Amino acid sequence: MKFLHACLDPLKKRSSVLLAAVSTFFIAVVAMAQDAAPAAPAISAGDTAWVLTSAALVLLMTPGLALFYGGMVRRKNVMATIMQSFFMVALISVQWVIFGYSLSFTEGNNWIGGLNWAFLEGIGPTNSLAPTIPHSVFVMFQAMFAIITPALITGAFAERVTFKGFVVFSLLWATFVYDPMCHMVWGGGLFGDWKAMDYAGGTVVHMSSGFSALTLALLLGARKGYGKEAMVPHNLTLVLLGASLLWFGWFGFNAGSAVSAGEGAGNAFLTTNTATAIAVLVWCLIEALHKGKATSLGAASGAVAGLVAITPACGFVDVKGSLWIGAIVSVLCYLAIQVKIKMGYDDSLDAFGIHGVGGAWGAVATGIWALSPNVPNQLMVQLKTVAATAVYCVVVTAIIYFIVNAVVGMKASPKDEELGLDLSQHGEEGYSH
Repeated sequence: MKFLHACLDPLKKRSSVLLAAVSTFFIAVVAMAQDAAPAAPAISAGDTAWVLTSAALVLLMTPGLALFYGGMVRRKNVMATIMQSFFMVALISVQWVIFGYSLSFTEGNNWIGGLNWAFLEGIGPTNSLAPTIPHSVFVMFQAMFAIITPALITGAFAERVTFKGFVVFSLLWATFVYDPMCHMVWGGGLFGDWKAMDYAGGTVVHMSSGFSALTLALLLGARKGYGKEAMVPHNLTLVLLGASLLWFGWFGFNAGSAVSAGEGAGNAFLTTNTATAIAVLVWCLIEALHKGKATSLGAASGAVAGLVAITPACGFVDVKGSLWIGAIVSVLCYLAIQVKIKMGYDDSLDAFGIHGVGGAWGAVATGIWALSPNVPNQLMVQLKTVAATAVYCVVVTAIIYFIVNAVVGMKASPKDEELGLDLSQHGEEGYSH
């Protein structure tokens, strides 16, 4: 027995050493694997603060739009025009949390999402599209886009639509045009499958509102006296103030779309300001050459055109690209407004001439100047997206218009137009004297 123990003791010692070595090896392998595996992103206080700030900036754009549009109408319609933008904040905020966000961002088909997140039930602490901020912050940031988009359309039918018609139309349009467009581009739908590039809403926001605005302008017909009497802006001070607030808020719109406080946001901020600045300069130059004088209304229009055009491209292009985008958009939008004048249709505040044309150019320009295209034929993808967006928005907007007009009526009566929408629709006036 002593002999047997003498023989087994060395084996036991060797086994213990071997077992310890194997255990150490596996522990090291597991540790290396854990180090190599990417850790799940944690909520970032910096990113959260930036997106919260950006959401507030985008919300400010809607009052900015109210002043911009309000200054361009006649004084008897100023409060009705401002009211449309102000009311939109309340209307779409409620629609968004009940079902709009769910239709836009949950899984669905190529065209629309589902109702899994209706009333925001079931949303987790984070969202895969923005994993470093709370999901609720992403919801609110996107809500601000949903609010301003239908408000942009009001520029096409200013001074001639009933308030109840405006409310019903806007709610249906947000549900059947904006939410599907948002899903198709950002929510895993058709345009996302095509690899279309839209950093901050050139397609989702500006093209959708712009082509819908043209549709409404044509279906509604012109304002009473259009082409026979002067319908000039009543307060250019409001116009410039509104344009300035839009420019300021747009940094949240574009740079906030990075959904993080990093290089992407910085580049979007830089390209947005650059494109807007050169668009103002070019528009004023065109006016000076065409009419002999540069106007404040032209400068404001150039700023908004530049902001619109850079929106889909801001995170994908460099400064050189943004200069070209901003310079060319002023030429295109100025020409579009001259064509409108020649054709004689009444897009009251040039919603199509700025947002439709500017948004389409920005989408195409993204395919030209993007530093890292999603696909080799990016320009063709962008062109296809522009065409599909135009067709979808025109057709669905027309259907909504005919339904709303048949049920509640949309166009104000000639008598109400003559009196002014401030008094006929709201029983109040913007100015006491």
